[in-house]
Amino acid sequence: MVALLLLAGVSSAQTPSQDSPNTAAPPDSPNQEPPASPAAPDNVSPSSTVQDQAGQDAGVFVFRKEVEEVVLHATVVDEQRHLVPNLDRNTFSIFEDGVPQTITSFHREDVPVAMGILIDNSGSMREKRDKVNEAVLNLLRHSNPKDEIFVVNFSQDSYLDQDFTSNLDLVHQALQKVSMQGSTALYDAIVASSVHLRNYSQLDNRVLLVITDGQDNASRETLQQARLRLQQENGPTLYAIGLMAGTPGPQDRGPLEGLADSTGGASYFPRSLDELDAISLAIGRDIRSRYAIGYKSVNPRQNNGYRTIQVEAKALGYGPLSVRTRKGYYAGEAMR
Repeated sequence: MVALLLLAGVSSAQTPSQDSPNTAAPPDSPNQEPPASPAAPDNVSPSSTVQDQAGQDAGVFVFRKEVEEVVLHATVVDEQRHLVPNLDRNTFSIFEDGVPQTITSFHREDVPVAMGILIDNSGSMREKRDKVNEAVLNLLRHSNPKDEIFVVNFSQDSYLDQDFTSNLDLVHQALQKVSMQGSTALYDAIVASSVHLRNYSQLDNRVLLVITDGQDNASRETLQQARLRLQQENGPTLYAIGLMAGTPGPQDRGPLEGLADSTGGASYFPRSLDELDAISLAIGRDIRSRYAIGYKSVNPRQNNGYRTIQVEAKALGYGPLSVRTRKGYYAGEAMR
């Protein structure tokens, strides 16, 4: 049976204890690991691993807290769409609302990621689930062994079937907890999982992987509310795999494409389940090749509202480079 119902309806301002799902171990999961510690206060970003710029850059890394630092996770590709993972911090320029920003932290290492795996558990996924589960495990086997993973199976309701763990056996068990019935409340699952990442992970490298074969048809939350939640300050990067029948048109692809693009992630729409393993490996390479770039906004903190972000990269020996990162964020108290 499934474990814990994730609480939706968290768009309004609430305290962390109110808007995060209960994470007590279910009675039928004696090996459940304890939940991670609550995240740091919202006005202090989680600790980031950054290269020491004070003469200790010979393979030595330090932990420091950047107060009110905006952390971007960026993927860079060349004209052939090949990943470019070895650029220096001076390669990058950041603009917020068109205003240049000063980079305060930078690293390009494969650091642990806090990842939520959200899988559609509706009846139409019955014949696809074995391939989906294997692709997810394939991704995790090639990931950082210190990654923290949680698993949500969703249909009309969303269930936290495994809280944060680095144990792949526990993840495998959670992937097997399927009921295959009901409708698809995709946006509810995304909103609740975003809240769970924000409140219960100390890692600032955060990802949601969503796998579904249909449009949302049961959520209390809307597409706009899901987008707003993902666009909170230092919110997660979303990767999406849409297993739609045939060749999905713009209307079918639009919601997943839009959510992924707004966070700097990517969306995939395979024609065959046989493509899933290659896609999962591509997502894994993308995550491990990202740059973490931090800056302190020169925009006064009390000026809430949406702020646009543009990141550029220019390096000798390369032609035009494309940077994929989040398009912007809601500052301050706007998205508690």
